[in-house]
Amino acid sequence: MTIQQISVFLENKFGRLNEILGLIAQQDIRILAATVSDTSDFGILRIITTDPQKAYEILKSNKISANLCEVFAISTPAKSGQFAETIELFTKAGVSIEYMYCFSTNEKGVLIFRTNNGDAARNVIRRKDLEYISENDLSIL
Repeated sequence: MTIQQISVFLENKFGRLNEILGLIAQQDIRILAATVSDTSDFGILRIITTDPQKAYEILKSNKISANLCEVFAISTPAKSGQFAETIELFTKAGVSIEYMYCFSTNEKGVLIFRTNNGDAARNVIRRKDLEYISENDLSIL
């Protein structure tokens, strides 16, 4: 029900993002989803890849500060307001969302989020019959 995400600490330095993405690309690992949040001094790159364990090991072997964690990925219809409606289900159940990012194709929306209460999130997904997706599902969108 969860997928692996890599979070990378980024120095706010010209070319650093390119360097990290290049290391992953050199190993023929595809990035399926990504987001960057930043401050004036540093940023956090969050990525989902076709081979998260290998990508994580590559980053660590190059002395890049990274960690691997579990996030939820929910498939939604690609229609206006659907992400808000889906998040509302978790909010009404008292599940706090630490962060989220999303994207939409012509036919599907994908909502990726992390919470500090995985059991409660799983209960919402089951109760509301939400469609969760895997890294493999993401790679064929």
